[in-house]
Amino acid sequence: MTSKSSTTTDSDWLHNPHAGELLLSEFMTPLDLTPAALAEAIAVDAARIVAVIEGATRIDGELDLRLTRYFRMSEGFFLRLQDQFEIREGKRALDGELERIVPRAA
Repeated sequence: MTSKSSTTTDSDWLHNPHAGELLLSEFMTPLDLTPAALAEAIAVDAARIVAVIEGATRIDGELDLRLTRYFRMSEGFFLRLQDQFEIREGKRALDGELERIVPRAA
């Protein structure tokens, strides 16, 4: 069954949280961690954590390794969050253009 509600089917209406937003809401806030405290714990500059939280910079492999070690998550966890965000944003930016590309037959 498909929904006829544009609120649930229109991707512009659905929030797409970036990895930094999830880092803050799901990890830092529940543990009452400040960007400075997290940065000190994983040996990075606090400005880097703030930039990730604000969505101004992406999580790279090195930062993923530090974060996953600290939070006891599997390596690549934060990179996958970052990738999912970027793929959704890319689909929104293409706005249906992908459907006009005919897949090549094997």
